[in-house]
Amino acid sequence: MDELVIARAVHVLSVVFWIGGVAMVTTVLLPTLAGMQSVAEAVKFFFRFRQRFAAQARISTLLVGISGFYMIYALDIWQRFTQWQYWWMHAMVLVWLFFSVMLFVMEPRSRRQATASSQFPERTEVTSDVFVRIQRKHLFLLTVSLLTIAGAVAGSHGWLIGF
Repeated sequence: MDELVIARAVHVLSVVFWIGGVAMVTTVLLPTLAGMQSVAEAVKFFFRFRQRFAAQARISTLLVGISGFYMIYALDIWQRFTQWQYWWMHAMVLVWLFFSVMLFVMEPRSRRQATASSQFPERTEVTSDVFVRIQRKHLFLLTVSLLTIAGAVAGSHGWLIGF
């Protein structure tokens, strides 16, 4: 059972690091960028920041996935995915899957496109409302993530929705 304690600790710490980073980007970075005078400087800073943040987010989500699936396997609780009372387990997997696709597939693709478009700057027209739109998307994802975390904490401590 010591492996389960380690897996749970890794899982929780990785979620804190990952979703805490999403919260910081959503509530601090994006509003700051949207308010900057120079959109060009904001975009330049955002791309530098995103590259560094994406690296730590990839590591965190990878650890969350490995530790989460290990705990499901070790505890043999696969049947929970057939019971709606454990909705938060479904939500955890869906949030993790969505962010993993974003971090491992879509972000690298958009970085390649940004690099290609920087060779043709006349094609790229970025306005400050881009950061507002990104922030709205992040706010939705952060809300879903926080609801999932709240459900997982309550559910793992015995609070299950019943008839």
